[in-house]
Amino acid sequence: MKKPLTLADVQKFENMEFLAKQLVEGFITGLHQSPYHGFSVEFSEHRLYNSGESTRHIDWKVYARTDKLFVKRFEEETNLRCHILMDVSPSMYYPTENNGKITFSALCAAAIATLLRKQRDAVGLVTFSDKIELQTQVRSTASHLHTLLLLLQKQLEEKPHSKDTKVSEVIHLIAQQIPKRSLVIIFSDMLSRYDDSEAIFAALQHLKHQKHEVLIFHVMDRKTEEEFDFAERPYVFVDVETGQQLKLQPSQVREQYRAAVENFKRELELKCGQYKIDFVPVDISEPFDKVLYSYLVKRAKVR
Repeated sequence: MKKPLTLADVQKFENMEFLAKQLVEGFITGLHQSPYHGFSVEFSEHRLYNSGESTRHIDWKVYARTDKLFVKRFEEETNLRCHILMDVSPSMYYPTENNGKITFSALCAAAIATLLRKQRDAVGLVTFSDKIELQTQVRSTASHLHTLLLLLQKQLEEKPHSKDTKVSEVIHLIAQQIPKRSLVIIFSDMLSRYDDSEAIFAALQHLKHQKHEVLIFHVMDRKTEEEFDFAERPYVFVDVETGQQLKLQPSQVREQYRAAVENFKRELELKCGQYKIDFVPVDISEPFDKVLYSYLVKRAKVR
């Protein structure tokens, strides 16, 4: 059995294509051996021939093996269009010793893009902070997937810039730009000093109003960002987006901090449930499989 990938592996190998393929193959193998019986992970590049259509694209080799008529799929026949939105604001480069949240998000995005390609679905990538930083076309070709994985690798090699996060503004822009019903997957810690929860959910509601399916991966370092688990000694805490510093001992604010984070998460979950948006909290110390399985469950619902 292969050793599960870790954040250290992502930084060590510096080959997103290899790592995404390894992660997907290990995940699919594990899924077939898991208790999730009946969950299909069949990736076909053909569809059944419909009587009356042109015979030009029939795969005769498959017919010879199966005695059934199958037609080769082409890009315009993809089942689904998916837009992966990845927050690349400074807070996503926390913890700074391993750039944990951005590294976790990038590999998960790469693996999901690889799964989409295997299912002949079209995928595009958007990175954002206080604005859209990068936006690709939405395609299902192997060359396009290769380009996306190179872009994700390049993102990990960049240093965090001194920009804020404006989640709601970016989501509104994307909602206006997507012409067809799509699956929108968001990787973000949802931390923004410009956005209150109402602004974020107004933007998410905009996506839903446009008939898009939405899956949010709320990426956090649970130990420090949620549990505030720091050794009891004086610290200087620095806001990675504003540079503001605060000197204190963890016990002085731990209880109030935990309560505030818990309320923030609860509100996110309740609102997402109200809007029929899939909200998946993920801890960067957990296996990547949780993200991939959540994606497959969502993909099965989108028809």
